[in-house]
Amino acid sequence: MPKQTKPLQSSILLSDPAEIALSQLRQEYERFQGLLAAQPALVQRYLETQAASAADAIVQDLPQVRFTLPDRVVITLQPGSQPMPVSADQREQMAGGLMDRLTRVDLRTALRQRLLELEGSSNQAVSLGAGLFRHALAIHMVHNMLPAGRTVVYQATEDGEIPNIPARSALEPESAITAATDAIAEESQSEIGRGELLVPYVEAARRFFLPQWVAFDDNGRLLVGSTGEAEAHIASMQRYLFILHAAVGMSPCIVADEQYQQKRYGILGQLVNQGRALASYEGKEIIKTIKRRAAAHDLNRGLSLSLPYFNDQKLDAETYFFEIIPAGRIMFVPAFVVRAAREQEVKVAQDTRFNPSTRKHILEQLRMLEKAFESG
Repeated sequence: MPKQTKPLQSSILLSDPAEIALSQLRQEYERFQGLLAAQPALVQRYLETQAASAADAIVQDLPQVRFTLPDRVVITLQPGSQPMPVSADQREQMAGGLMDRLTRVDLRTALRQRLLELEGSSNQAVSLGAGLFRHALAIHMVHNMLPAGRTVVYQATEDGEIPNIPARSALEPESAITAATDAIAEESQSEIGRGELLVPYVEAARRFFLPQWVAFDDNGRLLVGSTGEAEAHIASMQRYLFILHAAVGMSPCIVADEQYQQKRYGILGQLVNQGRALASYEGKEIIKTIKRRAAAHDLNRGLSLSLPYFNDQKLDAETYFFEIIPAGRIMFVPAFVVRAAREQEVKVAQDTRFNPSTRKHILEQLRMLEKAFESG
């Protein structure tokens, strides 16, 4: 009797679902890129202008936006294809307005819905015109609205954390006579003979994607004038990520774009790193304040604490509130802080609201507080 064999499973079933999805998005991205390149030069410039105007409206969170589809589009990639006209009564479009505001629909959502409605049109020229506008909008947001950064590599850490520790580059100079605040002259191996490049950032900052938004070095030392300036850098990075996220919302296939991948990787690691560094710095300042007030006997009526931390799920700074000494006439004793910190460590370790990396970060903040008062 012949030996029975099991039928071979489809390669799709054996593939990673995420890889399948990315492959499909890459195909869609390449299709739109090809169609965009196939348009007449004037149509390409027109789409870019309309996309820039709509992108500004989204970033400024305006109540509505008006846009106009191109007057003609090439609908196939066949050689010699002629543009198809877009009917005049379909070109002028608007998204957003009072009703959307009343129903709490933001402009991004309203514009995306309107474009998807147009793409569902039976008129091929209108459908493709809307699709090209949507793609051009995402391209503009990623390529033109966001500064390019340095090529960086972040070290992966445990507990599934977002890689955020910059690896040292072989090009980084190490000199005993170089001050921490000096500008560094460096010459890339790929640009030998073109002269030295004066880099006006400290070494620690130059290991990140955008050195101009680095506020803390590897040891948590503040590199800028104040925590307010550091918070402004964090806000700039959050806005950067908001624009990337908005671009994906408009055209999901933009995730296959090389610049998108580089910018998202670079800014995400930097934001998590600097967000945690800011939380740690503020935690140390809180410890100094508690010790100063305790020395002045100004903590004998109770003490509650909002401990800062960076939530890498929400990509935002938050505070963890807990009570150390109940309100009342109770004399401050450092052991109260140690006990409260240990109690909160137990609670945080079991709190399922936090992902593993955020939980670990909060625990580090609590242990820092605990150790600061262990010696009494």
